[in-house]
Amino acid sequence: MAENVVDNYNLEEDTQHGRFLTFSLEEEVFGIEIKYVTEIIGMQSITKVPEVPTYIKGIINLRGKIIPVLDVRLQFGKEPVDYNDRTCIVVIDIEAVSVGLIVDNVEEVLTIDDDEIAPPPSNKTGFENRFMKGIGKAGGKVQLLLDCERLLKNEEIEVIEELLEEK
Repeated sequence: MAENVVDNYNLEEDTQHGRFLTFSLEEEVFGIEIKYVTEIIGMQSITKVPEVPTYIKGIINLRGKIIPVLDVRLQFGKEPVDYNDRTCIVVIDIEAVSVGLIVDNVEEVLTIDDDEIAPPPSNKTGFENRFMKGIGKAGGKVQLLLDCERLLKNEEIEVIEELLEEK
């Protein structure tokens, strides 16, 4: 019986391996591993919270669960833009914390084979980016693959956990 559970878990892992949800910010396409994504929702009313970094836009109530929301565009140092009908929130789970990522536009789910993923440039090149897991090549395009576990620093996760405790 226990073997079945393990087999099912491994099967689920295998079906998600190499699958990325891609989204755009301006002209750049980013990808995050599908295993972190719990759902994609349209923009909704965000309750602002004082004394948090500017890219943490606040919190939303998603079916009774309070979820902090951050604007990936601002987190990556891009200019803020008005949200439109293409803007959406990608809800991901990182280290048992649900977080909403505001992105300009969700593109598609891609399968990128391991041999189609190049490591990120080394910090010796002067290009160091803690968010990047690798560079994917699929469909004739390049996708910057993000490391969900590094999207938030430990102190940012602590700020978010404190937000959730207050609510």
